[in-house]
Amino acid sequence: MPSNRLPVYFVSHGGGPWPFIDGIREQYAATERALRALPDRLPARPAAVLVISGHWEAPAFTVSTAARPPMLYDYFGFPPHTYHLQYPAPGAPALAARVHERIAAAGLAAGEDAQRGFDHGTFIPLGLMFPDADVPVLMVSLRDDYDPAAHLRLGQALAPLRDEGVLIIGSGLTYHNMRGFNRDASTPVAEAFQRWLDQAVTQPDAARRNALLADWQRAPDARLVHPREDHLMPLLVAAGAAGNDAGRTLFVDRVMKVPMASYEFRQAVDCQGDR
Repeated sequence: MPSNRLPVYFVSHGGGPWPFIDGIREQYAATERALRALPDRLPARPAAVLVISGHWEAPAFTVSTAARPPMLYDYFGFPPHTYHLQYPAPGAPALAARVHERIAAAGLAAGEDAQRGFDHGTFIPLGLMFPDADVPVLMVSLRDDYDPAAHLRLGQALAPLRDEGVLIIGSGLTYHNMRGFNRDASTPVAEAFQRWLDQAVTQPDAARRNALLADWQRAPDARLVHPREDHLMPLLVAAGAAGNDAGRTLFVDRVMKVPMASYEFRQAVDCQGDR
């Protein structure tokens, strides 16, 4: 019998409020299809979703505790209607308290934030995956020193929640150099880094996988792809939460002349085919 332990995901969430902009949405067709289909890959409906977004960082790992998180329009230069979007999913204050305890028990400094809203790294992928906004959502920040070992430890601290119906999602981008988008010269750079990242994520030995990801700056053109690693650190949290579960490339989209990949970590006995 397959386990009800939920998989872990890292998703490349794309640029700004793209699903709501004609002319941009079409560029993300593969991403939209995959995110809408992702809930069908789960062995059970989640009791809650825990998101680690590349758009929230703090001096210590911080947990959102709002019962009704507001919206946070953390993008610029988009059409006026995109600043009125709503994703009215409930928060998860009781779960947030337990998550805070788990982080602290792992020896990591932990904070709480009762005001934090849904940034686009959260409400864009979840709006496609759970459009009815009827699954409680909890957010945990990155730590602003971007220490790889600490982010892997955060994921390890969160891992037991998977057996309690909590879906853990790291939301970022596998390419995030704002000056490099839409440049022909960025394509081979992004592709080389992507090949390295795919090989690291799919390492069958989890300890080796995590060691490679922690040493990500040795990857080809690493600092050209990620001048700041805010959008990569959610992948390390996801890998930590995966434990010994296998990693695989879920899908790759190509937008603004660079590949953007999303990954899945799940037990081999529970592995499902592509949909």
